[in-house]
Amino acid sequence: MIRSIVRNVLVVLLAVLWLIPTWLVVVNAFTPTKNYTGTPRWWFDSAGFLDNVQAAFDTAGVGQGMVNTLIFAVVGGLVAVLIAAAASFAVVIMPVRRPGLWFWLIFLGTVLPLQTFLSPLFTGYARTNLYDTQYGMVLVYVALTIPFAFFVNRNFMATVPREITEAAQLDGATWFRMFVRIHLPLARSALLAAFIFQFTWIWNDLLFGITLSLSPNVRPVMATLADLSGSYSTVGPPVVLAGALVVSLPTVVLFFVFQRFFVNSLRLTS
Repeated sequence: MIRSIVRNVLVVLLAVLWLIPTWLVVVNAFTPTKNYTGTPRWWFDSAGFLDNVQAAFDTAGVGQGMVNTLIFAVVGGLVAVLIAAAASFAVVIMPVRRPGLWFWLIFLGTVLPLQTFLSPLFTGYARTNLYDTQYGMVLVYVALTIPFAFFVNRNFMATVPREITEAAQLDGATWFRMFVRIHLPLARSALLAAFIFQFTWIWNDLLFGITLSLSPNVRPVMATLADLSGSYSTVGPPVVLAGALVVSLPTVVLFFVFQRFFVNSLRLTS
């Protein structure tokens, strides 16, 4: 009984500690810039949130950055998940030689620090005219998100009974048909879980956004937020906080909409 009470109290305290900075962000995002004195406010003063959001969109192009990132996250996430599913099918289902070696070669992409890719990527993009292009951003996001998506899908493919593959072979199905008609539909849960992971990662990326892009029609939203808080620091903290709240909404909504399905997907792939 005492242990349960102590555990509940600790959980409540941790929740409060997590909510305090979130509360401060929301309150100060609603504070008009002209009323902000430099001291964080603890309660709502007046409704200046929409004006702050408008200032963030007009000053740093946050709206265009959100559109750019939405394209990168959707296209990059979908392509990476499909490629990862095909690789998982080849390694687990098809009779390839040394499947363990192929697994580690692909999975090593999640082990290396991302900073190690910056210099060669920047040099290669500058030489091939991929720098500051939407194609270049999608390409790098697809390449970087394949390894983890492969890990999730590979774990699911390993749970598919061998009898399904053997029955399809007896019916004369080709490997491509087995992948498209049988294993891909069975892996919908794993595919969705991997896509949510990759969409969130691409949406929150700052490192490659500020390194490989410059133009407003290419620059991801996190890079525009960095510009807003740096080059456009004269707009004031409430504008930056309002822009950050709006930018965080898509990933929050995505998580809550697919929360139950997402948890079930992870259980199936674990």
